[in-house]
Amino acid sequence: MSDPERGPRDSGPEAAFAGARLHIVTGKGGTGKTTAAAALALSLASRGGRVLLVEVEGRQGVAALLGSAALPYEEREMLRAANGGSVHVLAADAEAALLEYLEMFYGIRRAGQALTRLGAVDFATTVAPGLRDVLLTGKATEAVRRRAGGRRHSSDGPGNAPFHYDSVVMDAPPTGRIGQFLNVNSEVAGLARVGPVRSHADRVMEVIRSERTRVHFVTLLEEMPAQETRDGINEISGLGLNLGAVLVNMVAPPLLGGADLAAAAAGELDTAELVRGLKAARLETASAEAPEALAADLAGQVRAHALRHLLQERVRGELEGLGPPLLELPLLEGGADRAALASLARRLSEQGVGR
Repeated sequence: MSDPERGPRDSGPEAAFAGARLHIVTGKGGTGKTTAAAALALSLASRGGRVLLVEVEGRQGVAALLGSAALPYEEREMLRAANGGSVHVLAADAEAALLEYLEMFYGIRRAGQALTRLGAVDFATTVAPGLRDVLLTGKATEAVRRRAGGRRHSSDGPGNAPFHYDSVVMDAPPTGRIGQFLNVNSEVAGLARVGPVRSHADRVMEVIRSERTRVHFVTLLEEMPAQETRDGINEISGLGLNLGAVLVNMVAPPLLGGADLAAAAAGELDTAELVRGLKAARLETASAEAPEALAADLAGQVRAHALRHLLQERVRGELEGLGPPLLELPLLEGGADRAALASLARRLSEQGVGR
């Protein structure tokens, strides 16, 4: 089934990214959402363009990933693709976004700074929590609309000026909060029927609901993250937003072939053969245990691996049935760093991202 208003269904990865300029990445905590978002940004930059990666949770996760000091509130180039493309990173902050907003639209940055010193910004975002999300989503969507030549708050640049960024990737809140985060502008628009707040909310939602935006989900081949992904997809679809792809992270290859996996899962491994193999490798001499005991322990570990792999295959099948295409990222044995990030970006490009 295909629904062009809500994103590709039963389509390849290319369709999940085609024509999109804002990529919103969400996922359950612990799934590697920030790493996947950064890899996606670098993969998109492989086309030779300029990409902005926006972090909105205030965790400085991108800085930690790249081995950098805490990032200030500015768009700073942090990564280069092999063909000259670039990834700029913005650690978005609601307070700084409000000051910028007041300066851009009203020319009253000093008044905003006074409000900050008085604690008015924190008070306002505590009384109306949605305001913080409005400011953060507003910053990301402003970057999507921005044209070259200095026009920062209009989709109409000077003449036919190109966009300042070819793509914007948002490292968004986790799946448990993503619907509220993306729909909060509609709630604010309902409270403010006229005026600049309403206009701002309308502009934000115009971008978020447009065909230029996709919401991607990061998950693992485990039951709880997969269930949150399923719930998140249903929520985003219910809001009328466009689905992108499901990024399955930390995928480890099986250690055995199909027949051996099935035998191991059934507890039918030939322990006598394992004993012979241990003796041939002279591994029994490096342990105080007898080779028979080592073989039994090894058989137990292999069976656990086989059962885990079969569970992952079942979860993968369930994820495939959700509709959005699945892209896989391998488990990083040495942890995530810049080199590993480049490898992940290549894997995404090989699967259709950035084409």
